[in-house]
Amino acid sequence: MILFPAIDLKDGQCVRLRHGDMATATVYNEDPAAQARAFEAQGFEWLHVVDLNGAFRGASVNSAAVGAILKATKNPVQLGGGIRTLAQIEDWLARGLARVILGTVAVRDPDLVKDACRRFPGQVAVGIDAKGGKVAVEGWAESSSLGVVELAQKFEGAGVAAIIYTDIDRDGVLSGINWRSTIDLADAVSIPVIASGGLASLDDIRRMTEPDARKLAGAISGRALYDGRIDPLEALAILRAASI
Repeated sequence: MILFPAIDLKDGQCVRLRHGDMATATVYNEDPAAQARAFEAQGFEWLHVVDLNGAFRGASVNSAAVGAILKATKNPVQLGGGIRTLAQIEDWLARGLARVILGTVAVRDPDLVKDACRRFPGQVAVGIDAKGGKVAVEGWAESSSLGVVELAQKFEGAGVAAIIYTDIDRDGVLSGINWRSTIDLADAVSIPVIASGGLASLDDIRRMTEPDARKLAGAISGRALYDGRIDPLEALAILRAASI
């Protein structure tokens, strides 16, 4: 069970949004590379990065900041936001990413995702962002008619490394992860599922260790870490103890 600290990039800065609304951005660190080093020093073993501008534009925007993060940390980094082509995937992996996260293109062109999984085994994740049970795309600006499980099951057997499932209604508002829908998704597919959106306290960390949640590959934390609601050392100790 992995706890992924999140760095969301907007205009080169480390920010957090509420419900994915770019107008609500709170800047937590003007130096994302320094934030990456801080997370590594706290004991985290992975890093989750999102290019928010890229998600809306459909192409990488904060590449300089991502490059600085890759140089600043030895931890593996997964990146989402604006990655829509095989050329972009290949370029990012060549630059040192551990894996890319494909969201909008997973809805628009699932065959491209499957092709990427064949070309880059173990290095392609799918991001499924949902609002009201339906998948959202284009940086959460548009809703689709696809259900979460319906989309996830399109990739069974394709070699997807993980599904990052985000409940948009809970993202950035510290209301707790939507455990029921996240665990239901994990029950419906064999692909590892990572929970995202709303992780609020050590109670959520403890919830990760309960029997029905242990099938999850991990969870992503953003605002709760930045606001100090979660102590990194205590959170990681809880997860380590549960894994013994």
